[in-house]
Amino acid sequence: MLEDVVVIVGAGHAGVHAAVRLAAWPGRVVVIDEQSGETYERPPLSKDFLKAEGQGDASIPPLRKEQFFADKSIERVHGRVESIDRRAHLVHIAGGRSIAYTKLILAPGSAPRALRIPGGSLTGVHLLKTRDDAVALRDALRPGRRVVIVGAGYIGLEVAAAAAVIGCETTVLEYADRVMSRVTSHPVSAFFERLHTEHGTRFVFGAEVTAISGDGHVESVMTADGSSYPADVVVAGIGVVPNHHLAEAAGLDVRDGIIVDADSRTSDPDVYACGDATRLVDAEAGVDRRLESIQSAQAQATNAANSIMGSARGKDEVPWFWTIQHGVRLQTAGLRRPDDQIVLRGRFADGRCTVLYVRDGRLAALDTVGSLSDFTAGKKLIARATPIDVDAAADVSIKLGEAIPAPQTSTL
Repeated sequence: MLEDVVVIVGAGHAGVHAAVRLAAWPGRVVVIDEQSGETYERPPLSKDFLKAEGQGDASIPPLRKEQFFADKSIERVHGRVESIDRRAHLVHIAGGRSIAYTKLILAPGSAPRALRIPGGSLTGVHLLKTRDDAVALRDALRPGRRVVIVGAGYIGLEVAAAAAVIGCETTVLEYADRVMSRVTSHPVSAFFERLHTEHGTRFVFGAEVTAISGDGHVESVMTADGSSYPADVVVAGIGVVPNHHLAEAAGLDVRDGIIVDADSRTSDPDVYACGDATRLVDAEAGVDRRLESIQSAQAQATNAANSIMGSARGKDEVPWFWTIQHGVRLQTAGLRRPDDQIVLRGRFADGRCTVLYVRDGRLAALDTVGSLSDFTAGKKLIARATPIDVDAAADVSIKLGEAIPAPQTSTL
């Protein structure tokens, strides 16, 4: 009788978490990692690691140590998956090796969006996703160097913070009219713009980058209005694209991500997918979205593993995200919409402030700056879809979890 085998393609947060959850699987579990070395945490790559000169890459914490995989009899294979034969249940790896699977979990992650403009591949232009990317960028950041960052999202601003601390002359070029416009509201954007400006970073909004010039190495960045920004280092922080090409070539349903259901199952019942490369489509719950979130990736990995092992699905997780810039932690829970009612709780000037996003009388999302208690309480309110008393929620003397309408008393 053939042994049941779960093959996991990808060893990022989603892939490793799936392997951990499958540690009790009675058959084989095989993790295929395109990169060599230990698995590793990615959030530090754009933060403290960039400021840790001379420490090699030893300061990057592993997701799991090699001994963990050995202790749990989880096999690790290094190599690039070239194709999937769903009919034969085979994964083909570069070099000629193939591995048979009973169930397959795809966790290929995403890739940083490159600058597809003249000069976009010059030496000195950096992307940031992998450990090698981070090492190369850290080596390039030196006091006095002129750093131009394209994009004012999480990655661009985290790099800007590190570059400013190192002593680089830092400029951020952003196409939109404010920082983090895709993920947060005007008040939060304004606070973080001030924070960076106070640390010496210059912002240019409405900037459409059209070309990068240089004789082999980057020298300046041009924008559509004819401006030129001298640069020794350029960093592209303009988002990511899902690595769904392998799934698409295998004939799975793909639409800006591998389509999965609430159990992380793809259009093939023997193939699951989790992480940044997926798009969750759940018509019953009204969900059709792709999230770039570690917490979401791990929840999907748990659901895939549970489904394979015949266990109950995990509870739904409120999406949440975080970033640290110049020592200030921003935590976001839920998914805001531009037309949500904005309620300020506290003052940014006090170092603690929460921005609430209220929809149909309920808390739909929130951003917290330096307020862990609000974040925890707010997540619970979002998960329960509890009606909220807006006036009470804006009053910092009242705990956020208690800012709910008083129960109605019957007059009969």
